[in-house]
Amino acid sequence: MKKVSIIVHKNNLEDVIKNLHENGLMEIINISKDEQKNFEKATTHPDSETLVTYELRLSRLIDILKKIKPNKSGIKSFLNPELPDIKTVSDNSIEDLLSYAEGLLEKIEKTILINEKKLNEYNEYIETVKKDLEIINYLKSFNLDLSYLGESDFLIVKAGKTSDLESLKSEIKNLKKTVIYSKQFVKGKEIEWSVLIASHISEKEKIERICKEKINEFELKKFDGKTVEIIKSLETKKNEILKEKKDIIKNLQKLAKNQLDELLALREEIYLERARKEISKNFGKTDMTYIINGWTLEKDEKILNEQLKDASKNNVIINFKKPSSNPDNPPTYVKTPSWANGFKGLVEMFSLPKYGEINPTLIMGIFFVIFFGFMLGDAGYGLIILFLSIFGYLKIGKHSEVIHDWSIMGIFMGIVTTTVGLLTNSFFGDLIPRFFYDYSGEIPPLYNINLFGIQLPANPIKDPISILVIALIFGLLHLNVGVILGIIQALKTKKYKEALTIKSCWVPLQLGGGMLIGYFILDFNLSQTFIYIAAIMVIIGIVQLFVSEGPIGFFGITGYVGDWLSYARLLALGLATAGMALAFNVVAELLGKMIPIIGIVITIVLIVFAHLVNLGLQALGAGIHSLRLQYVEFFNRFYEGGGHKFTPFKIKRKYTKLEKEKID
Repeated sequence: MKKVSIIVHKNNLEDVIKNLHENGLMEIINISKDEQKNFEKATTHPDSETLVTYELRLSRLIDILKKIKPNKSGIKSFLNPELPDIKTVSDNSIEDLLSYAEGLLEKIEKTILINEKKLNEYNEYIETVKKDLEIINYLKSFNLDLSYLGESDFLIVKAGKTSDLESLKSEIKNLKKTVIYSKQFVKGKEIEWSVLIASHISEKEKIERICKEKINEFELKKFDGKTVEIIKSLETKKNEILKEKKDIIKNLQKLAKNQLDELLALREEIYLERARKEISKNFGKTDMTYIINGWTLEKDEKILNEQLKDASKNNVIINFKKPSSNPDNPPTYVKTPSWANGFKGLVEMFSLPKYGEINPTLIMGIFFVIFFGFMLGDAGYGLIILFLSIFGYLKIGKHSEVIHDWSIMGIFMGIVTTTVGLLTNSFFGDLIPRFFYDYSGEIPPLYNINLFGIQLPANPIKDPISILVIALIFGLLHLNVGVILGIIQALKTKKYKEALTIKSCWVPLQLGGGMLIGYFILDFNLSQTFIYIAAIMVIIGIVQLFVSEGPIGFFGITGYVGDWLSYARLLALGLATAGMALAFNVVAELLGKMIPIIGIVITIVLIVFAHLVNLGLQALGAGIHSLRLQYVEFFNRFYEGGGHKFTPFKIKRKYTKLEKEKID
């Protein structure tokens, strides 16, 4: 990474900004407070506000048309998403761009907004009518003229619903000149009654108190006529509105079909132009020049220098400087092969490396895939992941960069999972030998091979110790890669004491401690000389650790052993997957035998459903625990993180392309 400082004459500023934006080689940063003492801070270009206004107007129309446009839904939209038409645009001036935008908006904006307003009004009216119809239908059996509801000179009439009719009647019967009508109806599991109460005006206060306590009073606007007539009138009006609403939707859908892509393209052009106008707020300025600071990749230094000189007609001064981690705090550019791009997301979930820190992406990704496959460890599940990932890569990945990258990682995970499953005799548990072999007694393995004295397939359920040993060997390898990276990182940052003590102490401790454990516990045949060498190595390691950490360093040893034993989860999750798969197969087999007539169907349905559930749960567990081994055990040896991503000032087009550009 190189720090870039650019001084450009004000007459050439727009050409330089445009060049930086198009080529995307430089991340532009805000001018520092110390630098502001020497010159004035620049402001946003005055055209920016105008561009924001047009962008907002276009966004409003786009949102309206997107909602109204018919789109594919469900799995069909996922497998075959509808892509926008990419419009070829010219490199126009801002005046031409705004003139074109104003012409387009003048033609369609008013029509779209008026139609949207009518649509909202119709939707509100329809909702109101639905509520009125729901209430009036409760009163339909009373054949009531709704104009009677409310108060007159002599009467008060109330309508509502209650779930305690008897209590209401007992209150009403104590009143003079009062009658109550009721109609039972069922709503869900509850029985309720619609009620109509009519009383002399002299009982107004009592009626209002009773209604407030005992019924849920209906709220209706003033209607004239019998309930049946009003229902018919409202239904007719609602249907008329629905027809008009349908016509408006058709008009808007037609506009969406003809204009939406054009609006999206225009908004994108305005957004890109606004980005160029607003970037100047990060600059410094004098009477005649502008100062631009930022970052560029070291490999792009020469290209950036040539392009800026060409864009400014040599009216520019460019200075490249190698940064320091503090106080410059450079951004981080994580470089990986294209097939490993999916691993970047795993690192970003933890934290990007700081500038100058070792990039763990590739090593971490490889171990993540291996551990995932080891924990899931079933060839059937691995093949499902493999085929789904290949499908995602070929079908959906061409529309989504994220799915493309994660599909590649999924292919690796599927291959490793399938391989481990074949090595451990697991294909949907023991599905094939249990249901397709003619066996008696013990279920045979899928195959039987003796390779260099090693019997394959291994059986993790019968011989878990062997699998545990393999898991711990993987763990030791993983931890020691972290130890080596920690030593390299310390030397790289010139922390020599740290490299010679806390980082490298684990080498003699592991070698010496391993030999002593082998001799005293595992009956290794070691000479007396090797025992002395091992003891000296342990002492050297302890001294290195205590020089760095003091007496508390002893807990570092127990912590390291604890980290190592954490890799036993490779066995634990593998056994969980195999055990659950086997259990599902046994249950399916037993049910099939217990219900012979439809047993085959039940067995197939149960096996498919159970194994899909098991795949989902165990894959989730394998992914989480594999990540934990990276973040906690592995990163603890060498990695801090805390970096921020290199984000160059760069054009990103989705709906447009310049005439000279080609779609990939």
